[in-house]
Amino acid sequence: MRIGTRSSALAMTQARAVVKLLGAGQVVTITTSGDRGVDSGSDKSRWVDAIEAALLAGEIDLAVHSAKDLPGELAAGLELLGAPTRAAVQDVLCGCQSLEELPGGARVGTGSMRRGAQLRAAREDLEVVPVSGNVDTRLRKLGDGACDALVLARAGLERLGLERAVGCVLDPERFPPSPGQGALALQGRAADARASAAAAGITDEDTLACLLAERALASALGASCHTPLGALALPIGGRLDLRAWVGLPDGSAWISDRLTGAQDDPPALGRAVAQRMLRAGAQRLLKDAEAMALERA
Repeated sequence: MRIGTRSSALAMTQARAVVKLLGAGQVVTITTSGDRGVDSGSDKSRWVDAIEAALLAGEIDLAVHSAKDLPGELAAGLELLGAPTRAAVQDVLCGCQSLEELPGGARVGTGSMRRGAQLRAAREDLEVVPVSGNVDTRLRKLGDGACDALVLARAGLERLGLERAVGCVLDPERFPPSPGQGALALQGRAADARASAAAAGITDEDTLACLLAERALASALGASCHTPLGALALPIGGRLDLRAWVGLPDGSAWISDRLTGAQDDPPALGRAVAQRMLRAGAQRLLKDAEAMALERA
């Protein structure tokens, strides 16, 4: 099978892991709009557009994405076919041993609005600075003094063999990760029985259930790249526990919720948590967050 992915070191590592699970396959690298520096707006489509186009054109059979980068709305004719066993879900702090040990005014780097909002909510005395690029680039910027500490996804560091860079793991109850963080999403053509069977054969049902719950939550909230949203579903005793967090980019206000529901209908749980948060005022918070993000841009 032809496995499509971006050309970054992390994307290639993830695609090769999928090929190993499948037992055979050819990795095809594709340059997306995001890789070319094109900002297509408020959604995540710039990181998957060319890959989805390759799927629709029949140039590849299966796409491998970091699930947190997959938009809520997929291109017509394409489906989320499955997800292998999820890796670590947490964010980690690099450059220091704990968030508490950082002095007031310390510069903490991140390219994520959600991480910046959660950091400011936890420590309003910290200075959150933008740090972008792939994992190696961000770690190099930390080493060069662009920031005093850096927040990254634990899964990415582990997949790249960079566990030594981890200073401490941030508690996901306090810092819920992005929806889908740590998971890989397998995408293919809706009518492609061969790709569907291949994806199903390497799918972990618990991981897929959690991913579907988190994606349903994000969709029901109308979340975008300008939405500081954290969501984490975990299987517990045959049921799903879903934790969610949404806040303002400056960390001055946030809403969190947690609910347990049936594992056989993950999207229903995601929608239920979204409705509870909307009733608690999340709609106004989301609107203000979008406005603040656009002002900063």
